[in-house]
Amino acid sequence: MRTLICDILGIKYPIIQGGMAWVANASLASAVSNAGGLGIIAAMNSNASQLKEEIDKCKNLTDKPFGVNIMLLSPYKDEVAQVVIDEKIPVVTTGAGNPSKYMEAWLKAGIKVIPVVASTGMAKMVERYGATAVVAEGNEAGGHIGEITTLCLVPQVCDAVKIPVIAAGGIGDGRGVAAAFMLGAVGVQLGTKFLVVNECTIHRNYKERVLRAKDIDTISTGKRLGHPVRALKSPFTHEFFKCEYNPDVTNENLETMGAGSLRVAVLDGDEEKGSFMAGQIAGMIKKEQPAKEMIEELFAEAEQVLQGASKWVK
Repeated sequence: MRTLICDILGIKYPIIQGGMAWVANASLASAVSNAGGLGIIAAMNSNASQLKEEIDKCKNLTDKPFGVNIMLLSPYKDEVAQVVIDEKIPVVTTGAGNPSKYMEAWLKAGIKVIPVVASTGMAKMVERYGATAVVAEGNEAGGHIGEITTLCLVPQVCDAVKIPVIAAGGIGDGRGVAAAFMLGAVGVQLGTKFLVVNECTIHRNYKERVLRAKDIDTISTGKRLGHPVRALKSPFTHEFFKCEYNPDVTNENLETMGAGSLRVAVLDGDEEKGSFMAGQIAGMIKKEQPAKEMIEELFAEAEQVLQGASKWVK
């Protein structure tokens, strides 16, 4: 199943792996790229040398294209923006901010820039700066989210820009992929589904939480701070949610409370203090499998759904 984005990125399947902080490392990114998708390394709060080390690992594990996600809230964003140029990374995705400051240099270096957007306004702005494509991410996604659902956001972004649109948020099987295409997207970005592939190196407790999740097992917190986050319900998220609506708790207290919570979930599997970020699609994920098997299965399902779509039209 090929679309325009496959030709643009040099990949077999129109799928990008989400740039999840502490999760999207060389092991996961290389597995996704080797399977025919576009694997992504998360720069998160890494400095230049840390990011370069992970890029080197990935280059040793795959000869296929892979990208780097740059979080624009990172204190090291200037130096990692240069690393992707120096290392000749073919694709950069961005999140948590405006990438326009770096786009001219990236584009001059031949990097394809694909910002993650949560509104038509941001999509139109990055298009003006030369973005190759955009990822329109609905608030069903895990991690940092916007206000609009995927079903509403994707077609509006498709209407607002002329560049290719990749759908994200709440996509976990072939039906979701087929629906994304029908909304006008030319590809999908998945995050939560990749948490349980064999090559993902997160703590076992994290994987088990995703596999056990039900449809109502995620919660969104942090809206008061201006950057809401979706995660699985846990002692940490319940406490954070309670404090968020306590006027005696300051924003600084909340920021301190949240700092490092994802790291301890990913690395330590801490059931009490960890933030197990995942999207609403977690309730549909019930098995572990290699990344290659997951991707092939996903698009086989999508093809089957699309081939059967004519039964609804008389």
